[in-house]
Amino acid sequence: MVSPDNPFTYEDVGATRDGRCPPGFHPLHLRTRVGEGEAVFRAASEAVMTWGMHRAMGVGITATADKAAPGVDVTVGLGPLKAPCRVVWTVEEYRRAGWAYGTLPGHPERGEEAFVVDRTGDGTVWLTVTAFSRAAKWYTRAGGPATRGLQHAYARRCGTVLRRLCAGFEP
Repeated sequence: MVSPDNPFTYEDVGATRDGRCPPGFHPLHLRTRVGEGEAVFRAASEAVMTWGMHRAMGVGITATADKAAPGVDVTVGLGPLKAPCRVVWTVEEYRRAGWAYGTLPGHPERGEEAFVVDRTGDGTVWLTVTAFSRAAKWYTRAGGPATRGLQHAYARRCGTVLRRLCAGFEP
């Protein structure tokens, strides 16, 4: 549900569900091995769905619900920078769980980012971060490739932190 008072700042809402990157946006796709087994999958899913992974990264998260669901507003805080978003879609299946949020007015970027945990047939648990973005503020435009480098570092850190959070659940 999109509020007319606070619409998304990009057109192709939900494109990360299919892994698409709309024209004019920069893609990001990073997959990190988290661990193995059902217990790791459950712990990783819970940490992603309830903002635990983000909070463990030291990122400020303010959300209108305790768990990701379509329509939940989320503000990500990195120091003085505030990045308002809204959850676009979620998935909670036997071997897959996650969500994506899209940018709202005031966010330094335009686009979408998804965080999905999946468990493959051999029991390996993965975190995949998929995103597309482009600058929305003067300082992100000025940052150019350095801004995209920070986004990639953030995605890598998500995987590292989630692996650490789930380490005690390995078989």
